[in-house]
Amino acid sequence: MKSSFRRLAVVGASLAVLALAGCAKNKGELVVDDSVGVTALRSPCPTVAIPEMTGDITLFNAPGRTDSGALDVTAAITNLRSTCNDAAGEAKLYSEATFDVVARRADTRGARHVDLPYFSVVMRGGSQVLAKRVGTIGLDFADGQERASAQARAGSYVDRTEATLPKDIRDRLSKKRKAGDADAATDPLAQPDVKAALAKASFELLVGFQLTNDQLAYNATR
Repeated sequence: MKSSFRRLAVVGASLAVLALAGCAKNKGELVVDDSVGVTALRSPCPTVAIPEMTGDITLFNAPGRTDSGALDVTAAITNLRSTCNDAAGEAKLYSEATFDVVARRADTRGARHVDLPYFSVVMRGGSQVLAKRVGTIGLDFADGQERASAQARAGSYVDRTEATLPKDIRDRLSKKRKAGDADAATDPLAQPDVKAALAKASFELLVGFQLTNDQLAYNATR
């Protein structure tokens, strides 16, 4: 699962530079002005997303079987939304992700309750796990009902200072460059120390199903 975290976190860090994130659109740090009027805002709020291959879970009714005849319950995470308290003066940034789980069962006879495990992970720089929590979401199927749904949430706290780029890095990124300047053709985002600073200040809140090795392998081959 770590490789899935890394792949998604790299994408998340890149998108953060282009002003995505779960905060108000006009808030954030000025990152780039390329002298032709193109600017971007970088928010200190964590990027919220579902790691690769962890957004679905499949339960089977017979040990060792993964064929369609043994399908029991399938579920998926959907409608992922996030909020962030990017208010000036707050030392801690609190982000909250809410999501729906929609499930379907093969046998509709009788009422049934199903608990599915899910995780939330706070990551830094695409590879460093700062915190992980595992919870369960309960789904209730009525007698004769094929589908059920429920909502869950996960939250994280991030230090604003840790998620803010150092002033010297911000100055370099926002410096106006004119044609003919020595650094006009140099992309500051490609410089190793700038890339390292961006990664260090980039956080992600990732949510997904807490899968067994067999369930993860099944998702990888679907």
